[in-house]
Amino acid sequence: MATPPLMPKATAVWLVENTTLSFEQIATFCGLHLLEIQAIADGEVAAGMVGRDPIVNGELTKEEIARCEADPNGQLRLLTHDRPQPALRAGGPRYTPVAKRQDRPDAIAWLLKNHPELQDTQIAKLVGSTKSTIQAVRDRTHWNTPNIKPRDPITLGLCSLRDLNASLDKARRKAAREESAKKRAEALGAPEAATPADLTPELDPSEAEQPTLKG
Repeated sequence: MATPPLMPKATAVWLVENTTLSFEQIATFCGLHLLEIQAIADGEVAAGMVGRDPIVNGELTKEEIARCEADPNGQLRLLTHDRPQPALRAGGPRYTPVAKRQDRPDAIAWLLKNHPELQDTQIAKLVGSTKSTIQAVRDRTHWNTPNIKPRDPITLGLCSLRDLNASLDKARRKAAREESAKKRAEALGAPEAATPADLTPELDPSEAEQPTLKG
């Protein structure tokens, strides 16, 4: 199977909206099912998703698209680059290109709305933001609050689906551990049933048995 573009579904949205390629050609290029392309065209899938231009992103040329538009049996060929790709950073905050930094509040709002189980540190790492910005978006004190609209960070190109799924899995496992620990603590701290000794009435000091005096 040929290597698909970086963001297959967003690329498919762009190709459906901006070319006369057949659904089969788009499905083959993007590595998606033909019915999924049909659903995108019908607005049933990826509604509201911003299309990703494969020409601007160096994955296709106008000539390649025109060739396949003229030949229904033609298959799009993904451009390959001989130049070495930058190495992925092992850890730390994600670097966000300057052109995409204005999209981070939208991505944060989307994550807060759709995945409240994520911790602020996880969101910050996913979109390359800071905890203070996340808090500002959450409590609507961000300077651009009126214009913030929740948008999928994957579609915006701020993180990958793999990274998001990994963060969600980690957050859910942590929540499960905390819930389990909470239940154990509640079980150990449950009040015990009253014992017979607890039910024995206290004697008045005057009624207590007095010692016998020997004369």
